[in-house]
Amino acid sequence: MTEATVLIVEDEEGIRELLHLFLAKKGYKVFEAVDGYEALDIVAKEKLDLILLDIEMPGINGLETCEQIRQLVRTPILFVSYLKEMSYKIEGFDAGADDYITKPFDFNELDARIRAVLRRNSWTMNEEKKLEVLKYDDLHIHLDARELYIGGKLVKLFHKEFQLLLLLAQNPNRVWTAEQLYDRIWGYYSEGEIQTVKVHISNLRRKVEKDPAHPKYIHTVRGFGYKFAKR
Repeated sequence: MTEATVLIVEDEEGIRELLHLFLAKKGYKVFEAVDGYEALDIVAKEKLDLILLDIEMPGINGLETCEQIRQLVRTPILFVSYLKEMSYKIEGFDAGADDYITKPFDFNELDARIRAVLRRNSWTMNEEKKLEVLKYDDLHIHLDARELYIGGKLVKLFHKEFQLLLLLAQNPNRVWTAEQLYDRIWGYYSEGEIQTVKVHISNLRRKVEKDPAHPKYIHTVRGFGYKFAKR
């Protein structure tokens, strides 16, 4: 049994109750919020290990709520939504989510995703304790502040962009397949999700590289995947 604390942010009472019963049976301590405003109030007051967040809610939607939560804490966020289109998933990840599952879902899959997110978060925190700043020439990654500086200037990254850059930079010259990157950062691999990795790599290059067409750091290894070049 786990002692992790989970916040459910869901405006549909029936779904919220089912989630609560399932999580409580698994041993989680559970909080509930019916909208983004109530969620933000709980986030500010309680120490949470995971947030299950719906997108379509009254008041501020889940994407806006996620962005505001990310200004307060780094607690893992798993979107639970009826919206299946890839564009919504990418928006969710860019807003700061750690995973995304669509309704209706299988509770066994939800349980597996929750455990995977909690494991990845524990791994990330342990890795970050080893070094506060990663430095490669003029590229400095500040782990505690979750900030990237290039040439002394702050470069704004979305949550998943930062996680992806950090994973690559902590393992210089290692070649990762798109599937491996998706599994480590987003948690689950399926054929349609690999485009998410490609989009984030492209966005990272635009923000990190002086000349994205001829990258210094984030390289494509043709036929294999991607690597962070250490020189």
